[in-house]
Amino acid sequence: MKQLAENLWVKHYPLALLGTDLGRTLTIIRMSSGRLVLHSMASFFATDLAEIRALGEPSWLVEAMLLHDTYARQGRDTFPDIPFLAPEVFNQVVNFPTQPLLPAPAEWSRDLQVFAVGGVPRLKEHLFLHVPTRTLIVADLLFNFAPDEKGWDRFFHRYFAGIKRYPGLSRLFRLCIRDRSAFRTSMTALLAADFDRIIVGHGRVVERDGKALLRRALEDVGLL
Repeated sequence: MKQLAENLWVKHYPLALLGTDLGRTLTIIRMSSGRLVLHSMASFFATDLAEIRALGEPSWLVEAMLLHDTYARQGRDTFPDIPFLAPEVFNQVVNFPTQPLLPAPAEWSRDLQVFAVGGVPRLKEHLFLHVPTRTLIVADLLFNFAPDEKGWDRFFHRYFAGIKRYPGLSRLFRLCIRDRSAFRTSMTALLAADFDRIIVGHGRVVERDGKALLRRALEDVGLL
């Protein structure tokens, strides 16, 4: 587990897809109350649970988009007694009850803001802004792999996923956009927020200049 800032940690897990390792990022946010939000479920081990509980009391589980269901059941089984927040109809994907991400819990008001990505109904991604550390947390909006990756990983990400430079939007995400105007409106609202770091669901943390790099990524594919 790596601490990025006060009350903010990440832990990276393997996640394979067609022979390439996409990886999976668990983000842990400690709220002003001391309670924890766990963003993006993972293949938890007993040692992980000890590390997590040492930081505070896990109080909310979050999946931020419909396609992030791989470890949802494992997260639910690991923490069966706390609220599981997810996009609309996520419960139909995973076959267990979930609560909506919006409106966000009142206890989050000082720490976390939630932005719904418009115009992408198949994904219904929601973005999280950790206000105290100016950190944006995304699922699949952006990918950020090593620029010097080689072999199949490079070929897959560049030609199959269609990401020409990092951080960038994947071809799949772009194909899922059904209302470009609604998508642009949500991105304009997001870019008006105050953030610098970006934690991505797959790949490396963007430690600085995140807003400028997100704007560049959107411009690269004509979405801003």
